[in-house]
Amino acid sequence: MYYVGLMSGTSADAIDAALVDISGDSLEVLDYRQYPLDTDIQRSLRDTDLASSIEKTTELDVRLGRHFGQAVLALLEVNAITAQQVRAIGSHGQTIMHLPGATPPRTLQIGDPNQISGMTRITTVADFRRADVAAGGQGAPLAPAFHAWRFRSPSGNRIVLNIGGIANITVLPASGAGEVTGFDTGPGNILMDAWVQRCLNRDFDDHGQWAASGKVREDLIKLMLADGYFSAPHPKSTGKDDFNLAWLASLTEKTGAAYSNEDIQKTLLELTAASITNAILECAPETDEILTCGGGIHNNLLMERLQGLLPAITIKSTADYGVNPDAVEALSFAWLAQQRLENIPANLPSVTGARRPVILGAIYEPGSIGG
Repeated sequence: MYYVGLMSGTSADAIDAALVDISGDSLEVLDYRQYPLDTDIQRSLRDTDLASSIEKTTELDVRLGRHFGQAVLALLEVNAITAQQVRAIGSHGQTIMHLPGATPPRTLQIGDPNQISGMTRITTVADFRRADVAAGGQGAPLAPAFHAWRFRSPSGNRIVLNIGGIANITVLPASGAGEVTGFDTGPGNILMDAWVQRCLNRDFDDHGQWAASGKVREDLIKLMLADGYFSAPHPKSTGKDDFNLAWLASLTEKTGAAYSNEDIQKTLLELTAASITNAILECAPETDEILTCGGGIHNNLLMERLQGLLPAITIKSTADYGVNPDAVEALSFAWLAQQRLENIPANLPSVTGARRPVILGAIYEPGSIGG
């Protein structure tokens, strides 16, 4: 039974689209592709005032929905798969606000699923996070349930480390040895990407080469790691509402020092590596191996730094277990769509802090819109 998973991460650089066959306890990836977002949409999504503008948000909601729909149609065409062969699309959407600690707690993902289902003529499952929030949870991370299904070992203690815009860990004790836990550790690529976009007008720091030309500024990294998020107990989740260039500016102003752009980039990389390391050593010191996925796996300098900080733990890619590290998040939402259609609760209260397991996602049947 074919499913399509769609994901657009915090960095807002592309749509991840995965075509998978889920049958019982097996999942086969037929294809995975990335479809770049238009430059003007990227610019709008990176606008820090987006969430405060109903007009901008609703316009982007429709435009993104159409982009998601076009990505699905392109993916099916190249694989000679018809809409009738696909049971459902699972679309995470684009997070523009994530405030689970606010009063009231709230989170918002855009990319109108009515557009997706209308264009593709395929049942679409979306809005996965708010059911967990309504049950008292963080609404994130949601991939740990998939990680446990796909990567848990009967004998070894594993962590799945996803380094997207935000970094998160899924702690997978050996089967039967304890419950699955996980949380957002803090910034992944989001601050590094934002800084290189501002300074060099590039989408990201290729393999960490720019950061490699700088040095870690100890006064600045100390202030960064003193942020209350890192010492807060889990369950917890975060996003660009907490970690952004305004946050960075407030810290550089506090030190009163002058920093080169390269030094700031290197210090931001150190923040990602150190916050991930601290979380693992505090919550899962008995970890045998780390399976890494997400865009951060391509930052060679970051991966080298992580291995240096965690010398006793083997760090691998999910590719070593047959799963493209770039595709894991999209696969997660294809799987979550399948869970929704089977009416199976798919949040993990031990991860999100929800009061109970809940069924995630709303179902959008094909309509007449979208052309």
